[in-house]
Amino acid sequence: MRLTEVTFDSARPIDGYGPGFFRIGGEVIHGAVLVTASSAKGWAGYGDAAPLLALAGEIDVLLLGTGKTIAHPPAALREALEAAGIGVEPMASDAAARTYNVLLSEGRRIAAALLPVE
Repeated sequence: MRLTEVTFDSARPIDGYGPGFFRIGGEVIHGAVLVTASSAKGWAGYGDAAPLLALAGEIDVLLLGTGKTIAHPPAALREALEAAGIGVEPMASDAAARTYNVLLSEGRRIAAALLPVE
C-alpha cells in the first residue's frame, strides 16, 4: 500500500481537541472556535451568527460541530446561513474536526464552527 502525506499548504489544520479546547495549527484555543483556511479564533456559540455570516462568498459549507454528540442547531441560525448561501452540516465536534481536515486538504471552500467537547 502506498501512503501519501497530506499537505495543507498555508492553511491551518485542526491538530487535536480535548475537554474544552481545540489545537489548530499548533495554537490552543479554549472554548468554542471558528476555523477557516486562514484563521482560527474564539467563537461565542450559536448566538454569535455575525462571524459565520461574514463568511458568505468565501465558503460553500460550514461544518457545525455541536459538541460531544450531534444535535440540531437553532433553526434561525440554519435559516440565516442558508439564506446567505452557506450550506450547514451539523455533526459532533470530533467528526467535524476530522471532516474539516479532509476537505481542507482537498482545497475545498469550508469553515468549521466547533463547540467544545466537554
